[in-house]
Amino acid sequence: MALTWYGNQTDSEPRRFGSLAVIFPMIEQMDVVSIINQHLPADPQADFDYGTTLSLLMAARLSGSTALSNVAQWAEDTGADILWGMPPNKINDDRLGRALDAFFEQRHSILASLALYVSREFDVPLNELHYDPTHILLEGAYENATARNKEVIDRSGKEEVVNSDDQLDPAHITKGRAMDDAPNGSLMIHAGLCTYVDELGPLPLYGHTVDGNQNGRKAVDEQLGLLCKHLKPAKLTLVSDRGTFSVGHLLRLRAAGHSNAICSAPWGEFRALFDKHRKTLLWKRASYLSIEQQRRRDTGSRLPQEYYELAVLRHKLKDDATGKEIACRVIFVFSTADQKVVRKQRKKQIDSIREGLEKTQKNVRRAGPYSDEDSVTRRMARVIGKKDAAKYFSWKMTKLTKRQQEKLSKPGRGCRKATHSFEFTFDEAAWRADEQYDGFSVVVTTVPQSRASGDEVFTKHKQQIYSEQVNRSFKGPLAVQPVFLHTPERIEALVFLMIAVLMLYYLLQRRYRQSVPEDAPRKEHRTTTRTILEAFSKYTLLIHHHRLGREVQPTALTKRQREILQQLDFKTPAQFLSQRLPRPPT
Repeated sequence: MALTWYGNQTDSEPRRFGSLAVIFPMIEQMDVVSIINQHLPADPQADFDYGTTLSLLMAARLSGSTALSNVAQWAEDTGADILWGMPPNKINDDRLGRALDAFFEQRHSILASLALYVSREFDVPLNELHYDPTHILLEGAYENATARNKEVIDRSGKEEVVNSDDQLDPAHITKGRAMDDAPNGSLMIHAGLCTYVDELGPLPLYGHTVDGNQNGRKAVDEQLGLLCKHLKPAKLTLVSDRGTFSVGHLLRLRAAGHSNAICSAPWGEFRALFDKHRKTLLWKRASYLSIEQQRRRDTGSRLPQEYYELAVLRHKLKDDATGKEIACRVIFVFSTADQKVVRKQRKKQIDSIREGLEKTQKNVRRAGPYSDEDSVTRRMARVIGKKDAAKYFSWKMTKLTKRQQEKLSKPGRGCRKATHSFEFTFDEAAWRADEQYDGFSVVVTTVPQSRASGDEVFTKHKQQIYSEQVNRSFKGPLAVQPVFLHTPERIEALVFLMIAVLMLYYLLQRRYRQSVPEDAPRKEHRTTTRTILEAFSKYTLLIHHHRLGREVQPTALTKRQREILQQLDFKTPAQFLSQRLPRPPT
């Protein structure tokens, strides 16, 4: 057994370097500092250029969602101040604020340059992108927030002009539509992300913000204009959800260099077309299966094996605003899983409403508490509310005549004779009529049949779930408490910087997955950035204080940490620190 003994107390200070072991090399791989500085020349009197300051802020947000007011402390605790060469006392609100101000003026161009660099250096095509808008909640007071004075796309002249960067005001921070995680009165803006998806997973590449009270149709219109201006894709297939669908959207894509759309659409807009052709539609089983459904088939699970069926119909759509027509394929989709879910939810609503109506009927019959007309009306608003199943029910309160009251049996103790009757009906025919559409949805595409079959188009559209996954990483309360961020411009700059952070985050896992051997376990092929960052969570540096300064001493890597760095083809902390710092004096 090895001997263990007690030594003298050391004055070395540990630094929680952690995930900076992979974040810093990834920032260098993306050339973030250089790209930002190309757009934002440094002030000759400034101590640090904008690229250095903003890349430090990116690392702070990525390594632990560091609050902006704590960046200086974070830099000192982790040793980031050493890597970036910025003393903690220089990382202050004023410096970060000025950097965000400068970033705001070139935000679209910088983000596009990062996307183009990543596309070129990491072999990521820009010809097929998934677009998905989401809301970002904000906390605080923003008295200076106003509606945009300039349209993103100005179509008032002979030529279409796309405003961006300093020519475009920040998105209006305002009250938006209430949602599950956004109660009435929530302040928000919307951010739309363009994400590339393939077998390696999602990679967000570009984005844009719109006012908190705008909708998806306007958002995708503006995003398309910015994509064409800054990324200039020769041909583009844009995949999006039904909130962005319009015939105008299909036409704008066609006008943008023969680009195409794959877009789910509101069922109500295509229900009549479905009814017209329902009997002649040719249905085929879709090849797409979710990961869970594929697992059930591979393992012989007894759980239900759900599936999709597709029927493709060639059609022409007309834009009411311009009168222009566009040829497309309408893909009707039937999902056995969706049918079960919809019917279960509807039955739950029907049962809940019926139970509330029956209780009210019983209470009115015995003239119980709150059985007057006003009280019952208020109760019905709660019982029925805005539920989808409300349309199947109708109710009425009828005042009893004196003769009807006399025929009533003697009320029990503590009760009085009823003055009204309460009746309700259930429209079973309407329920059955709706039930025949359960499980159906629709996808519209202008992608030619020669380029992709209906089955292939549907598979591409189902990849939209990865875009939604990226948005879940992005959305949520952005608690920007420091006073220096209480301007719409700096909020906007921070949102765009966070899009760049997301790009870095997903590029890290993509780079790892690309180098995984084909015969490696499936779990290894699905390694995520979170797993990579967690592997380095306990990695530390040691700082030794000498008379002439500080000496940085990297600690030994674990076997797993070394394997990850080799897989990523990254230098070890010892290697890149030795290149950035001079050797101690002899």
